[in-house]
Amino acid sequence: MLEKRKTQGLGMTSLRTRQRLIERLTEKGIKDVRVLEAMRDTPRHLFLDEALASRAYEDLALPIGYQQTISQPYIVARMTEILIEDKKLEAQPIEKALEVGTGCGYQAAILSRFSKSVHSLERIKALHDKAAMNLKNLKIRNVRLLFDDGSNFRDSSENYDAILFAAAPLEVPSYFLDKLNVGGRLVAPIGDGEVQDLSLIKKLGKDKYETEVVEKVLFVPFLGGIVE
Repeated sequence: MLEKRKTQGLGMTSLRTRQRLIERLTEKGIKDVRVLEAMRDTPRHLFLDEALASRAYEDLALPIGYQQTISQPYIVARMTEILIEDKKLEAQPIEKALEVGTGCGYQAAILSRFSKSVHSLERIKALHDKAAMNLKNLKIRNVRLLFDDGSNFRDSSENYDAILFAAAPLEVPSYFLDKLNVGGRLVAPIGDGEVQDLSLIKKLGKDKYETEVVEKVLFVPFLGGIVE
């Protein structure tokens, strides 16, 4: 009975409530209709504990435990838009994407709409397990969750067309840049302290990159090591 209630949603998760969020995102400058539809159609309340579900469609970051948050909808939309803005006519413009920092799985769910395949790293086992349950409940099958902090990617043979950081490194580790295909895009909040620069890094050629600062943001720090 609980699952049926949660899936159908209450008044707080109604289409009207979701549409108000989309109107706020549009007012803040999100223009890509594909992204707006994904934000409207993805049930953010299912990624939150029930006590916070009533706030799911407010444009706020919210706690998910373990000193982590589910990102503000505007930021999720903006980072996604940045990754796909050069392929405006394709419904699924990314062949293979990597997310660094799965959290509860919400950003991965959005990315799954635009990527044939998504790999997502999470260093905290409890959040990795929570995300796996959330994505399974939504029958999202093109996301592969990895319990890892990313350091093993130094020796990985994987390559990606898009990489998204959901935590802020002081600088992007070179081994992630190495895994970006030529022509690919990486979006990350870069910096320390209370404010970081949301940055887009385009890979123009082997060891040739172009960086653009998009706006100021606030993310949890990118950390190494895993938490069982």
